[in-house]
Amino acid sequence: MMQWREGVVVRQVREWPGAVEYAVRLPPGTGAPSAATTADRTVDTSGDSGGDLGDGSPEVRALAYTAMVGRPEPGDRVVLNASALLKGLGTGGLAFVVAMPDRLPADAPDSPGHIVKARYTPQQQMFLAVDEQDSPNHHVLRDAESLDAMPVVVADLHSALPAIIAGIRMIDPGARVAYVMTDGGALPLAFSRAVAGLKEAGWLAETITVGQAFGGDHEAVSLHSGLLAARHVVGADVTVVVQGPGNVGTGTPWGYSGIAVADALHATHVLGGTSIAALRVSGADPRPRHRGISHHSTTAYGKALLSPAIVPVPAGGGELAALVRTQAARLAQHSRADLDVVEIGTEGVLAALRQSPVRLSTMGRGLKEDLAGFVVSAVAGVAAAQRMERLSGR
Repeated sequence: MMQWREGVVVRQVREWPGAVEYAVRLPPGTGAPSAATTADRTVDTSGDSGGDLGDGSPEVRALAYTAMVGRPEPGDRVVLNASALLKGLGTGGLAFVVAMPDRLPADAPDSPGHIVKARYTPQQQMFLAVDEQDSPNHHVLRDAESLDAMPVVVADLHSALPAIIAGIRMIDPGARVAYVMTDGGALPLAFSRAVAGLKEAGWLAETITVGQAFGGDHEAVSLHSGLLAARHVVGADVTVVVQGPGNVGTGTPWGYSGIAVADALHATHVLGGTSIAALRVSGADPRPRHRGISHHSTTAYGKALLSPAIVPVPAGGGELAALVRTQAARLAQHSRADLDVVEIGTEGVLAALRQSPVRLSTMGRGLKEDLAGFVVSAVAGVAAAQRMERLSGR
């Protein structure tokens, strides 16, 4: 069920490519509770959702995707989808602008694309996909069959992305890195401030949104064609596959969106890539099932995965690193897939992580609060870059 609210734009708060965040005043008496992180639901990525203006009119933060709804201005009346905000779910602590009822945005430039995403919803959009017949790259993907052993790092949480790239750049600062965003979390790529910052800093070459996800530099119908586009259209040396922000979990063994990492590794294997499975690790999560190697990784890589993969773990370190190595060895022993657990040195990793152009945050915890998770993601990037160098003969 959607919960609708109407409000008036007070001011612009901040913007990044494809999205603008506003403060919006709701009518007096409208409830607008602060968003709160709920265990095993989507992650609260943005903090507090607003407050009362003193006259009984609550103020909320609302996000407008400019390609979908245009660009509201202060004083504009806007219609909001406030469902997640009012339920206190962790979808960023935001309402979303659905429309400006008093004026329509200008039509987008005409495009030959005919691939529809967010299909059969009121806000479905039409894109020129990189793999469709009208695309200038159609002939490339029509003939592409292999990733040519390109390393593909697959991770569960979107927050792993900058850490993985930090690890890649630690070995090869000039590596061309592509990001394939799947549709397990946010569908609009514009929701991710991290991706905007990584692109601005030159850490990401290009982005590809696959399935129902949209808004990348390239759109692709399937994960498989998205991977092939990363290699043959973008010219990536390494590709990272992660869902968008806002992973979903239910506290059940199989009911979480991150289970799709197994599908991404299967696609990589089928297409002749080098599969690298990044572990989800925490040293600070209050839930025992996520301490050390998360049950999300043990289920995905131990039960759902059927193809070979490299599993990087940190060498040396303290008690937690030793626990991760022990857990990874046990995972490999009992997995249905052929897992190659590889120990990667961590010298220089912390310095590389500190150079990230975007804030490192996972489940609301930063680098100081949960170092282990970022280190393990970074060593997956290191492993990918090392494989890349071996392939290129450097």
